[in-house]
Amino acid sequence: MADDQGATPRELLLEACRRNNTSLLTELLDDVTKIALSKRQSTVNHIAELLNNATDGIGNYCLHVAATYGSYEVLDILLDQENLEVDPRDRLEEDTPLHKAVRFVNNLPREEWENEKAIVELLLDAGADPRLRNKAKLKPFELVDPRNIELRSILQRAEFTTMAGDDVVNRDADDEDGPTGSASDSE
Repeated sequence: MADDQGATPRELLLEACRRNNTSLLTELLDDVTKIALSKRQSTVNHIAELLNNATDGIGNYCLHVAATYGSYEVLDILLDQENLEVDPRDRLEEDTPLHKAVRFVNNLPREEWENEKAIVELLLDAGADPRLRNKAKLKPFELVDPRNIELRSILQRAEFTTMAGDDVVNRDADDEDGPTGSASDSE
């Protein structure tokens, strides 16, 4: 890993995200695990702390960097880590990684949209919230190139599913409380 003259773990992580370098990321995660074990500390917490706190100079977290560069394989490894925050906000635009992934797809030639939408799907499968708005009050769906019908549909379905899931969770919580009102009036 990093020594006094080498790159820091944060720098290595962000470089792996920029370059889609899975071997660098795997080596870094192994090194962080070894350090945690040598200190008799939780490996999960050590890794999560690095991943959730490492930012570049303009406030992008590792997931933002991976999504910006379309680093699908690195993103896949990162999203498998426990306690990873999937919706951090960057400092400049308050974008989530899902916003960045949509922008990545938008910047590709139209013929590549079909294959590269997988990066958006990967984030959604990991629990990214498509309802979150950035500083400009835009949801990821609102950033999609209007000609990219399939990506728009994916994000609309994800938003609906997330809202419907919240309704089910809220109804279940209400059901657990039992009937409303107090039984103290009854005799």
